Order: sequence, then structure tokens, then C-alpha cells
Amino acid sequence: MGGLVNEIKITNTFSYEDLPNFPVSTVESHSGKLIFGSLNGKKVVAMQGRFHYYEGYSMEEIVFPVRVMKLLGIKKLFVSNACGGLNPAFNKGDLFIINDHINLFPGNPLIGKNIDELGPKFPDMSAPYDKKMIAQANAVAHDAGILTRNGVYAGVTGPMLETPAEYKYLRIIGADVVGMSTIPEIIAARHMGLPCFACSIITDICYGEIEPVSLQEIIAIAVKAEPKLTTLIKNLISLQ
Repeated sequence: MGGLVNEIKITNTFSYEDLPNFPVSTVESHSGKLIFGSLNGKKVVAMQGRFHYYEGYSMEEIVFPVRVMKLLGIKKLFVSNACGGLNPAFNKGDLFIINDHINLFPGNPLIGKNIDELGPKFPDMSAPYDKKMIAQANAVAHDAGILTRNGVYAGVTGPMLETPAEYKYLRIIGADVVGMSTIPEIIAARHMGLPCFACSIITDICYGEIEPVSLQEIIAIAVKAEPKLTTLIKNLISLQ
């Protein structure tokens, strides 16, 4: 899902290994680079590859890059991910715009002593995803002929995929999709007052008769749907 990088007019690229205190992505499909440049006339900094709880990182390590980017001057945060579809109305390859989430991780990056310079101890989460950007995204997708789904994302630890009973539980508690990322970064961003937008590619189906799925199949679906995600994000950024 790193195709958006090909649309960026790159000015500087840094490997995570070369950045002090930066974690290093251990996921095979993640490049591990911090990229500076411009996209549709807007200055951007992009993470090509990110960090997950299932890699063994702490919540603080996962959100460290988001905090660094805030201090570098970013005004808004855009996040993408791959997820499993729990809602029977959804299909593989659909784009899913997150309008709320359920945090099922064992903790969050705000636990412990608050960093007062970044934000308040008890940040409001009544609108974790920016409603204006959600509306804009749905509009630009419609204009581009791209189908979008909207709903609730449940975040779980992974790295294993869920059991049929767990998928049923997630649907009962109100989730439309399930994934293993994004929520820690959104919590940290909202703590700092950053407006957030997040979009998923639904890469596997988690309802009905559950079929075994491999990482290779998930990546193949993501690669096929990725041009739609790039179009959506690129056009949305131009409106900011």
C-alpha cells in the first residue's frame, strides 16, 4: 500500500535505521523510510512502513513517529491500513473510511505520566476522525467513481487472524472491520490536537463461512486495490 509515495515529489528520504530512537519495521512488506516532499502542492511527510504492537513494540514506540511529525509541524494526520471485513455488505477490495473505533489493545499510549507539552491528560475522543475530511473523502471518491464504505474499526493485537467466534463477537459489539494497527496513532494524534483521517482496504472477509487466508492473499488484494486508495488520498490532500 505504499504506492502513494510514487506521487510525492520527494525532497529528502531517511531510513528508519538512521533516525535516533526510531523503531525499525519488521514487517516484510514495509519499506522503513521517512519521506519528505510535496503532494498536489501540499508539503507532506510520509512513513513508508509503520510499527505494530504485534512486532513487540510498546505503545510509546508505536506512536513516537507521530509525535515527532507533530513537532516537525504537520497539521493533519492521514493513516491507511489493511483490514478484515465483518459487515456482510462489504467485499474484498472495498475502501473503508473509518468514522469511529473500538480499542481492544491491552492499553494505549497515554497511560502513565502525561506529557503536558503535547496535550491534556484526558483528551476528548467524541470525534476521533475528522468529520469534514470524511465528508470530503466520500465526495472525492464519488467523483472518481470509487465505492467507499464507512463505519467502525476494531483494533486487536494480532499477529494471528481471529477465530470465527471472535469475528462474531467483534460484529456483535459494533465493529464493521477489524485490524491490527491505527488506533494507537490516532489516540496520540488526538491527544496533540491533530485532525485525523483513516482509510482501510478490506483484504479478507470475516463473516459467513470463514475461509483460511494467507498473508500473500491479503497483500495481493491490497496491491490490486491500492490505486483507488492513492487516488482518494491524493485528491483529499489537495483540499486541505
